[in-house]
Amino acid sequence: MNINWSKPSTSGFLPPAENTKGGVEGGNLLDATRYEIPDLNSPIGNCMPLAYIRMGTLVYCIECNPGQGVKLVRAAGTFAKVMKVQAPQCLVQLPSGVEKLIDYRCRATISVVSNSGHSTRKFRKAGRSRWLGSRPVVRGVAMNPVDHPHGGGEGRTKGGRPSVSPWGKPTKAGFRTGVKKHKK
Repeated sequence: MNINWSKPSTSGFLPPAENTKGGVEGGNLLDATRYEIPDLNSPIGNCMPLAYIRMGTLVYCIECNPGQGVKLVRAAGTFAKVMKVQAPQCLVQLPSGVEKLIDYRCRATISVVSNSGHSTRKFRKAGRSRWLGSRPVVRGVAMNPVDHPHGGGEGRTKGGRPSVSPWGKPTKAGFRTGVKKHKK
């Protein structure tokens, strides 16, 4: 197949990597300078049981129980590492550093979740966080007495009472809000 890599691709093929020091060839989707790819033969994006994935491979979208659906390592830019594969279970290092034993029949996807810069994004204006569903948090002492039990007073005050919700219920010191169970 003769392809001229100097022109933009219209066929969907990616040009071969120029820096082969990291080991990425043939235009794999991972950046070799940022992630360690110990197994170059692993087909990136394949979802398969942990039993068939080699040790040291980076994976994401991991099931906890076979057939249950994806539960672990789903956030943007995250990945887990397969540490050890033994017959009944597989040892996986999660992004938090915790090593977890998972059934070797559970499925995982080879590679790293995309959009790694998601956490560094700035909102730029208050309206954008409102679009995402978060409302501003106003302190009770900054409100009027009709709006919150801590409100009112001349100038800045400390509230004059223990921390309570806008409806007067205590918020600290282990206040129980659940329904009391009757003992037999």
